[in-house]
Amino acid sequence: MRFALTKCHGSGNDFPMIDARSIDLPDAAWAGIARALADRGGPVGGDGLLLLTTSGNLYPFEMRMFNSDGSEAETCLNGLRCVARAGFAALGIDAALVGLKTSSATVARAADLAPGVYGVRETAGPASLDTAQWPIAGVERLIDAPLPMLPDGPAFTAVAMPNPHLVAFVAHVDEAELGRIGGIFEGAPDWLPNRANVSFVEQRGADLFVRTFERGVGLTDSCGSAMAAATYAACLTGRVPFDVPLTVFNAGGMVRAHADAAGMVTLIGNATFEWAGTIEVDPARALAGDLVIETWFRDEIAGWAALVDGLATGRRA
Repeated sequence: MRFALTKCHGSGNDFPMIDARSIDLPDAAWAGIARALADRGGPVGGDGLLLLTTSGNLYPFEMRMFNSDGSEAETCLNGLRCVARAGFAALGIDAALVGLKTSSATVARAADLAPGVYGVRETAGPASLDTAQWPIAGVERLIDAPLPMLPDGPAFTAVAMPNPHLVAFVAHVDEAELGRIGGIFEGAPDWLPNRANVSFVEQRGADLFVRTFERGVGLTDSCGSAMAAATYAACLTGRVPFDVPLTVFNAGGMVRAHADAAGMVTLIGNATFEWAGTIEVDPARALAGDLVIETWFRDEIAGWAALVDGLATGRRA
C-alpha cells in the first residue's frame, strides 16, 4: 500500500503523520504501519504514527496515535499539535475540539514561537489521580510517595492525562535509573499490567526539565502528556503555583505550560513540518520502503534549530 505522509515533530517528539480520513483499515493494519514507519532503522523513523481521522460525529476531526511498538496510546499532546495543524489546513479553521481515543482536547492556532516555528495551544484534562483504570495493584492514589513495589525507587505522583504517568521529582535526572525503572514498567508486571510512562523531573527555578521513558517507545526526547502530567504534579505538590505560566524543557526543546486546580493543563508549543512525500508499506510484515520525499520545509527546520540553539546558549550562559 502506498501512503502520503508528513514527517513532523512537536518539541522534538517526531512522527510520520497520515491523513487517514478516507482510509479504512483495521487496527491491526495500522499497528503494522506504525511499526514500519516508526522503525528507527527504516526509511522514516519516529516515536510513533499519527493519524488525522474523523468519525463524522462530534468533532470536526480526530486523532489516533500508535506507538512505535504498534500499541495505541490514549493521547499524545506533542503529536496533537501536529495533527491540529493538519486539521486546520484541511478544514480552513484555526480552532477545534478534537476527539482522542478516550477523551477530547481543545486546540487553537497560537502565535509563532519564533520565526518559522508554527505554534499551537492545546488544553487537555482534567488530570486524574484515580489509578483504578490503570490499574496499579493495591494503590488507589499516589502523591509524592514511593511505589510499594519499588521501595528503592523515588517518590512518585501518579497522574492520568488520560494515559498513565508516574512522575518523580529529582535533584538530577539519572538516565540509567530512569531506563531501569522504565524497563520494569514496560515489562507489564502483574501489579502494573497495562504499563505506564515514567518521568524524572528537575525543578529549575520556576520552570521544569522533564525526561521520559515512554510506554511503547522507550527513552524519548520529549513526551507532551508527560510534560502536562509533570506540570500538574508540580502544582499539586506545591512546587509551583497553579495558574502561573512556566516553561517545560526537555531534550528535544520546550513548551510553555500552566495547570489549574481543576486539573486542566494547557501547553503552547510547536508543530513543525519537516518534509512531505509518499511511501510504500506492507502492513502485514510491518515493512516500509520506496520513500519519495516531494517537499522539504527547510524554513521550518531552520526556525526550530535556531530556537533550540538559543535554548542551549541560554543554559550555558
